[in-house]
Amino acid sequence: MPEKETPEPDRQPEPGARESHRPEPFSAFLEDSVEDLYENAPCGYLSTLLDGRIVKVNGRLLAWLGHDRDELVGRRTFSDLLTVGGRIYHETHFAPLLAMRGEISGIALELKAADGSRLPVLVTSTVKTGSDGQPLLIRTTVFDARERRAYETELLRARQEAERERERLKRLNAILQQTLLPPAPADVPGLEVATHYHVASADEVGGDFYDLFPLAADRWGMFLGDVCGKGAGAAAVTSLTRYTLRAAAVYDADPAGVLGNLNTVLTHEYNQHDPRFCTVVFGLLTPDAARGGFRITLAGGGHPPALLMRADGSAAYVPTPGGQLIGVLPDAQIATAEVSLGPGDTLVLYSDGLTEAHTALAGDRYGDQALLDFAEGLAPCTAAEAVTAIRGLLDTFGAGVDDDTAVLAVHVPRPSREEQP
Repeated sequence: MPEKETPEPDRQPEPGARESHRPEPFSAFLEDSVEDLYENAPCGYLSTLLDGRIVKVNGRLLAWLGHDRDELVGRRTFSDLLTVGGRIYHETHFAPLLAMRGEISGIALELKAADGSRLPVLVTSTVKTGSDGQPLLIRTTVFDARERRAYETELLRARQEAERERERLKRLNAILQQTLLPPAPADVPGLEVATHYHVASADEVGGDFYDLFPLAADRWGMFLGDVCGKGAGAAAVTSLTRYTLRAAAVYDADPAGVLGNLNTVLTHEYNQHDPRFCTVVFGLLTPDAARGGFRITLAGGGHPPALLMRADGSAAYVPTPGGQLIGVLPDAQIATAEVSLGPGDTLVLYSDGLTEAHTALAGDRYGDQALLDFAEGLAPCTAAEAVTAIRGLLDTFGAGVDDDTAVLAVHVPRPSREEQP
C-alpha cells in the first residue's frame, strides 16, 4: 500500500514579522487628540463672551497674528483685532446681525497682526446657547483669505484692463464708423434731406451705409445699403461698396448699370472662399420742371423697398421686385422702379435693422406692415420729421434693435404760400 502523505503543519509567522499585504487600520489615520485638532486646524478658532472678550483662541490664529495667548485671552476683544473699518462694520452690521440671527457666515474682514500687517480673512460666527435657550458665548471660525484676496485683486486688475481695452475699441469703432459715412449729404436745390445712423452695438462696426452726391448740374445720385456681417471685414466691404457706387455712377448713372458694376466688383474681389455680399438701393434724382419736384429712378438689389409718403397723407412702398443680392451671382438680376416726388412728398430709404427689430412681444419682429402703418399715421411729413419719428421708434425697441439701422429721407417742400395757415 502506498504511504500516506503526512500533512505539513501550519506555518506560523515568525515573531516580529509583518504581513505586507495587510493594510494599516483606518483608525491609525484619524486624529486621536481633540486638542491637537483644535490647535492645529487649517483655520483659526476663537471663542468670545457676548461682550466680545476673547476667552479661547487656537494656535493657528495666534501664529497668523503673531500674538501670545496671554496677550489676547481675557485681555482683548474680537473687535480689537480688526482694522478701523472692520470695527465700524462689526459694530454696525456684524454684531447686530449675529444677535438677530444667531449665525453669520462668509464675512470678509481684515485682522491686524502684531507687526502691524493686515490679514484678509473670511469670518463665520455662531452663538452658543444654553439648555434654557439663552446665549452663552460666540464661536468664531477664521479662514485665511490672502490667496483669495490676491486672486480677486488680479481678477479686478484684469477686468479693469479689459474695460479700458473695450473703451479703446469702442472709440476705434466709432471713428471707423464715421469714416464709412459721408460727413453731410449734398445740398440739392429744392430738396430737403435728413439722415440717421442707429448703432446697435458699440463693440462692433456695422455694415450699413448711405450717401447723396452730385453727378452733374441737374442730376444727383443717392444710395443706401447693408453689407452682410460686422466688424473689420464688413467695414472693408462697406468702404469698397461706397466708392464703387460713386465711381460707377459718374461713369454711367443708369441705376441698374451702377448696381451691375458693383456686383461685378464684389464677385471678382470676394470669391467663393470669402463670400461677401450686400443689399442696396440706388436712386437717380433729376428735377421735374413740368410738375415740380423730382423724378427718381430706383434700382434695388435685394434691399427693402423704399417708403413713399405722399402730401395727401397716404403711404406706400415703392417695390423693386426680383432684385437679387449684390455680390452673390455673376449676373445678378437688378430690378428698377420710377417714382415722381412732388411738393409735400417724402421718400425714405432704410435698412432692415428697422423692420427686423424685436418688439416688446417676445420673438416678434416689427415687420413691413407695421412700418407701413406707422408711415400712414405720420404722413404727410418733412424729411426731418420722418427721421425724427423713426429715431423715436427705434428708441422704443431698446435692446430689441440687434442690427445697425441707416435711414435716408428726401422731401420736396411745398411752396411757401401753401405752408402758411
